[in-house]
Amino acid sequence: MGVLLTLYALVSVYPFLWMVSAAFKDQVEVVRGGHLIPDHPTLQTLVDTWNELHFFDFFVNSVLVTLYTVVLTVVFYAAAGYAFAVLRFPGRGALQKLFVALLFVPGVTVMLPIVLLENKMGILGTHWGLVLPFVNGGAPLSILLMTGAFSAVPTELRDSARVDGAGELRIFTQVYLPLARPALITVALLTAIPTWNEYLLTRVSLNDPSKYTLPLGLQVLSSENVPHYNSLMAGALIVVVPVVLLFLSLQKYFVNGLVGAVKG
Repeated sequence: MGVLLTLYALVSVYPFLWMVSAAFKDQVEVVRGGHLIPDHPTLQTLVDTWNELHFFDFFVNSVLVTLYTVVLTVVFYAAAGYAFAVLRFPGRGALQKLFVALLFVPGVTVMLPIVLLENKMGILGTHWGLVLPFVNGGAPLSILLMTGAFSAVPTELRDSARVDGAGELRIFTQVYLPLARPALITVALLTAIPTWNEYLLTRVSLNDPSKYTLPLGLQVLSSENVPHYNSLMAGALIVVVPVVLLFLSLQKYFVNGLVGAVKG
């Protein structure tokens, strides 16, 4: 079993290693093939891709869209999770079941209604036309995770805060949120990664190249008459590295957040 898992890991990681390798080669060496380790490694491909192909603009657009989406998702659905976990109100159980059911609705099935609605709202072709659907799409999983995390907080802490005269908002911000930090980071990661990598909705929504995000920037590279594979792989590396670094730096909180939500 160990040998099979090792082989599977090697097969799975090979495309990533090839991408990294090609990003540090020139076009001739990539086309010629050869070893994963470049014969003459160079940073020029990455520099040219970043400077000459507007990748800095694409990068900034991706950062803005992802940042807005993460902030709104965390703020809205942390509050929603607190309401489902702590408060009692009519229809609470039915709403919870509805959000869980929405986890099984493929996003592509609502693509056309989203585009038509955005066109009527006048935000089609803008970054807000991406942010709002991303925030809405993250609702089911985010609420589920935050509800589980807040449900694990002992009710005695809330009762003690009540005795001290704290209101609901203060209890939420000063008692529950600090204790749910792993879940908050988990929600942020699960929102940031698909938002950063999203292609389909951005392709449908955006027509102005100045608003393109990194996945659309990669499409620009791949649609050239004579594709430069080293530049394409350099662009892919630029897209991947921030996500990998973000996950590696926060993986401890990510695992704890998932465990805490399941226990809750």
